[in-house]
Amino acid sequence: MRNQLIRWDGDDLYWSELRPSEGGRIAVCRRAADGAVSDITPPGFNARSRVHEYGGGHYAVKDGTVYFTNYKDQRLYRVDGGGAPRPITPEADIRHADMLVDTARERVFAVREDHTTGAPEAVNTIVAIDVNGKRDAITVASGNDFYSTPKLSPDGERLAWQTWNHPNMPWDGSEIWVGELDRDGNVVSSRKIAGGENEAVQQPSWSPEGELYFVTDRSDWWNLYRARGEGDEPVCRRNAEFGAPQWIFGQRFYDFNGADEIVCIYSDTGGAKLGKIDLDSGELHHVELFYTALHNVQVSGGKAAMYASTSTLAERVLVIDLDTLAQEVVKVSNPAHIEQGFFSLPKPIEFPTEHGKTSHAFYYAPRNQDHEAPDGEKPPLVVHCHGGPTGSAGPTYPFEWQYWTSRGFAFVDVNYGGSSGYGRAYRQRLNGEWGVVDVDDCINAARYLADQGLVDPKRVAITGGSAGGYTVLLSLTKRDFYTTGSSQYGIGDLELFIMETHKFESHYCETLVGPYPQRVDVYRDRSAIRFADQLKCPVILFQGLEDKVVPPDQAETFVEACRKKKLPYAYVAYEGEQHGFRQDKNIKRTIQGEQYFFSRVFGVEPADRIEPVPIENLLPRP
Repeated sequence: MRNQLIRWDGDDLYWSELRPSEGGRIAVCRRAADGAVSDITPPGFNARSRVHEYGGGHYAVKDGTVYFTNYKDQRLYRVDGGGAPRPITPEADIRHADMLVDTARERVFAVREDHTTGAPEAVNTIVAIDVNGKRDAITVASGNDFYSTPKLSPDGERLAWQTWNHPNMPWDGSEIWVGELDRDGNVVSSRKIAGGENEAVQQPSWSPEGELYFVTDRSDWWNLYRARGEGDEPVCRRNAEFGAPQWIFGQRFYDFNGADEIVCIYSDTGGAKLGKIDLDSGELHHVELFYTALHNVQVSGGKAAMYASTSTLAERVLVIDLDTLAQEVVKVSNPAHIEQGFFSLPKPIEFPTEHGKTSHAFYYAPRNQDHEAPDGEKPPLVVHCHGGPTGSAGPTYPFEWQYWTSRGFAFVDVNYGGSSGYGRAYRQRLNGEWGVVDVDDCINAARYLADQGLVDPKRVAITGGSAGGYTVLLSLTKRDFYTTGSSQYGIGDLELFIMETHKFESHYCETLVGPYPQRVDVYRDRSAIRFADQLKCPVILFQGLEDKVVPPDQAETFVEACRKKKLPYAYVAYEGEQHGFRQDKNIKRTIQGEQYFFSRVFGVEPADRIEPVPIENLLPRP
């Protein structure tokens, strides 16, 4: 999940960047038309929203004025020119994301998440906030459980938005609505444009001529459509994804380059690609780029800006001249130079899995130009299961993966059934089968590589965070396959999870597991904590103590079970970390701690000098 945003304001380019060296804060940056680069949000401010807890959509910009959500107090702030930020929303547990500036009405449209109403869960709406914080906010859309992506038509008279209700996640079933606005910003009438219980729509956007476009998966793939009359029509049919699961706000997969062309990002099994769609013919023209991971495209003045990376090039802010296709790198996230002889290039693989089906993964072979394995020795394997679980692995620049492969480990990043990027049917393989399909596919990926003679089947570790951590814990307790494992803020008890987690995911398990409490038997059967006594291999757990998505008691309950059973384990908890680690010292400690732990279990010396991780109940080295 990427929380970076990139936006144009005329010829000025804005982007946000995560800074682990500054305590994990997100800074909003600007490159002015004259090339000068500066920070908009000063030290002490962290542009990060907590709407849905995952955030995103944390700033908007118009005519040089930036509006952003500050993480600490969740107030919306305004920054004019080089001035200091000043709040325009009151002190209260009210959060905002996905902002849109309406200059004519002097309002900022935003998704609001209100935790002050006394209701059993937060109340989500779309509101219009006074740009100076003087007038009361107007409620624009309300009554549903969730809202996203307010988009104002070019004439300012209509507002489009996305909405959905429990138990759906936005990628299960959602709708796009359009409301007619009065001069103050109130909706005087509204109607549904597209979507439903079994159709996931997203990214409504107005063309320069005032036509509404959106993305829907009704054809099994997320493709572009446009509203015409009382109906709609496809813009470009293709077995590829022009969208992704909306874990965060602010994602943009397409934008308009004038009235006749869309610039878009789409993905298939080989990675992400940049394209141009001729709106008269519907023809898609592939723009040849070296990059295999692209996201958040924005167009202005004949130039497209986006985040881009490859398996060997760190993520960067990239600008492309759409006429000449000249490329300019504005900022690189990680400027460290690594010799190509230490890079392992990802190889997409397909492997057989349960019920005669095929699943997908990216395999990274060990590679270090200064070392060779002894003859006949197969490398240990690290199996990675991504989070979500409706997430995906891709041929990006996974610095951590190269850490493993440069130290003699093979690595496989598994897109188990339920992952995005392969169409709706593949994504729905996990419905009712979470804790089964993902577990099977990760094991079958490892078996496939072992059968190919690429890895040592007796030295296989599994790692994952969040929902990936859930797969780790269930794999280690209910299957006797792995040698060891690592869970980062993973779910150990599904019943605790649904009782304690936040609103956004509070009904997610109804789709992935089944209705609760009617199927409490299934919830308990797929909760690793209930099978801790079946754990036959060591496990290490990492946890942020301020995590609201998977609270620390999930990990601590599992630790207590390990302690009672005298099972080998290690537990590393971080003050000041939430769901996902953002501080550089903790990111480093986690990856090194995993290597130390796995190396101890495999009986080898770590390749680096690493601060030891205290391991309980593990026999000392001979």
